[in-house]
Amino acid sequence: MHDVDIATHVGGLLDGVYRAMGEAAPTLTNDAYVIRAYELGRAFGEETLRVRTLIGDEPLAPSPLVENLLRHAATYDDSGALALFAMAMVVGPRLLISVRDAREAAGEALREVLDGTAQTIVKEIRRIGDVASTQGPIEDEAWQLAARDLTETLEAAGAGESFGFSR
Repeated sequence: MHDVDIATHVGGLLDGVYRAMGEAAPTLTNDAYVIRAYELGRAFGEETLRVRTLIGDEPLAPSPLVENLLRHAATYDDSGALALFAMAMVVGPRLLISVRDAREAAGEALREVLDGTAQTIVKEIRRIGDVASTQGPIEDEAWQLAARDLTETLEAAGAGESFGFSR
């Protein structure tokens, strides 16, 4: 696969996170989650721009799968807990695997960008964990079912382990 195709695919995944979390942040009700969502969106926006510099005039569209999943999570639970859970436990790990796989197929310049992207993903997952640890546990059975549904949604879409290059 050509570097432009790889960068376009990964950039779309990053852009999906950037748009969904950035737009969700002002709608959330838990202040700690609002801040985390804004910072998360900003970090992924920066990564999107870094990848975009490698694709020239190629269009970059957000991944509908990533964007819709995160938007759904933010709408379902307006505190922001489910959206951040989705990012840390459902989207983030798959995104990290996708970036690793992309890195293996990429040329040197793209590999350097993807190394930074992987570091950002890990850093943001850890920051979500840090914030979540300061909040109370969620013992609502409906919320827990909704959290499980997020994984099932990605598995049904063929993204059980990663977002691959063909999605």
